[in-house]
Amino acid sequence: MTDQAQRTDRPEEDIPGKLTSASRTTLSHIMTSHDTNLLGTVHGGVIMKLVDDAAGAVAGRHSGGPAVTASMDEMVFLEPVRVGDLLHVKAQVNWTGRSSMEVGVRVMAERWNESTPAQQVGSAYLVFAAVDADGKPRRVPPVVPETEKDKRRYQEAQIRRTHRLARRRAIKELRERRAAEGYED
Repeated sequence: MTDQAQRTDRPEEDIPGKLTSASRTTLSHIMTSHDTNLLGTVHGGVIMKLVDDAAGAVAGRHSGGPAVTASMDEMVFLEPVRVGDLLHVKAQVNWTGRSSMEVGVRVMAERWNESTPAQQVGSAYLVFAAVDADGKPRRVPPVVPETEKDKRRYQEAQIRRTHRLARRRAIKELRERRAAEGYED
């Protein structure tokens, strides 16, 4: 049974869904010499911060309040980003659980000295947890995919979640076995 189906079984906890487009956002930033690494290209950590900022804004919008980064599932750098590039960080909620949300992020760059369309230079998937004023998890509205692309992203996010949980469980079991065998890690 899916998380959304479980919600309908408990009407006292039912929260109306939100369309994917309701929280979708783009954060744009021009890259400067302060953003470079030793190779003269933009430092990956700078891009990761922008990704986290955009994803956090989307998670906060979707959940209607504070949301904190729980994990970054994957960050892929496809092309170098250079000083002067106008970076567009596009983010949207792909999937929601009880208090968590997966946010997909696409990083696009427009070269300052070319009149060509923006090129994808990176992508990432982050998991956010909605929290209340005491830092405790709080419920989030289910995301309602609108387009076929949104539906595909939702299904892919469910696969990533299944893999995250299986990996976590396998590591926990391994550590428990090693501890039972007397190994101190």
